[in-house]
Amino acid sequence: MRESYYNHKTVWITGASSGIGAALARGLAGEAEVIILSSRREKELLEVNESCNQSSNIVVVPLDLANSNDIEEKTKWVLERYQIDILINNGGMSQRSLTQDTPIEIDRRLMEVNYFGQIHLTKLVLAQMLMRKSGQIVAISSLTGKWGFFLRSAYAASKHALHGFFDSLRMEVEDKGIQVTLITPGFIATEISKNAVLADGSINGAMDPHQATGTSPEKCAEQILKGVSRKKKEFGVGGRELLGLFLNRYFPRLFSQILRKQSAR
Repeated sequence: MRESYYNHKTVWITGASSGIGAALARGLAGEAEVIILSSRREKELLEVNESCNQSSNIVVVPLDLANSNDIEEKTKWVLERYQIDILINNGGMSQRSLTQDTPIEIDRRLMEVNYFGQIHLTKLVLAQMLMRKSGQIVAISSLTGKWGFFLRSAYAASKHALHGFFDSLRMEVEDKGIQVTLITPGFIATEISKNAVLADGSINGAMDPHQATGTSPEKCAEQILKGVSRKKKEFGVGGRELLGLFLNRYFPRLFSQILRKQSAR
């Protein structure tokens, strides 16, 4: 079912230079007809391109989600050439700093990349989808989009915002032939914690232990592609940490106690 779902489709992936995005690109290679890869890092995008099965037409489009002009310019270029069947909003950044130590500029930076950049791109692509009454929009959130955690106030806020936006969007477009899928990964063995921004604006540089031992990006991508092909509205990806979704819903007091005992890193 998965293979036939992606056949003859054009898929645009942001945050495709590493981690989940790169794994999604490799997982789709040979299935999707066209795969558009975007992130700020062109060199890494070209390396991902080289690692993919070249039976798919792969297009590299460097894109800065924090730059509105860049989003509009690059999206115009893409939409003039391609019909986007699936948009996967995967680009983003994380944070590791106490709320009281985090300058408001850091909060704004994360909201710009993780939220405003994603919804700006989504609205531009949505216009094309609405015209032909077909398409699927995917947003890669996080378990931190369901609950807050130590050292991640700005990151959690940006991911919570995504849920509000895409849940609302789904209600508006589900009768117009457009699917909206929200995905909440748990501990995935990517470098997102290593690349997280600190209070002074520098990069964390260290991998969180839970991240280091988490689900591989390849296994995560496989689960994502399967869920997207089934047009699920929302689902989690990861290991036993996904039990938190059940506990938070049905036993919130117990879950709160468990959460507070976890290491901040």
